Amino acid sequence: MSPGATMIFWSLRMKHPTSDEVFFDTSALYAVLDADDEVHAQAKAAWRELIQAGSPLVTSSYVCVETTALVQARLGMDAVRALFNDLLPVVTVVAIDEAHHTNTVATLFGVNRRDLSLVDCSSFEMMRQRGIAAAFAFDRRFAQQGFRLIAYTADG
Repeated sequence: MSPGATMIFWSLRMKHPTSDEVFFDTSALYAVLDADDEVHAQAKAAWRELIQAGSPLVTSSYVCVETTALVQARLGMDAVRALFNDLLPVVTVVAIDEAHHTNTVATLFGVNRRDLSLVDCSSFEMMRQRGIAAAFAFDRRFAQQGFRLIAYTADG
């Protein structure tokens, strides 16, 4: 990867969002499902508000895989069923294609940061491609990338 790749990634800020969609991140999906999570109450309240407002929710197939693995390991199969039967039916899940995957891997190598995952890079790219400005997330990396967080705590 060229030395300028990192600069290219960080300069991809959206100037004018074009979508009213809200990106649903693993951190929010997990917090909604885990009653013992420290931000569960905040996540459930935000989830209810988004559903009542009819906000179009979107996530990626990568986030679904990441969330499934996390939920299965920490909460068990009943929680995985709740994810697929209760939460995801009202969320548009966008499949990550080969071109997006290739770009995301290049970005991951270009930014060369241990604290930024392949799924994070993919999510940011997808949000920019779709013109999404808001994320339902408890992960401050979304705010660091210039996205508005629907749910956030100082520890997020």
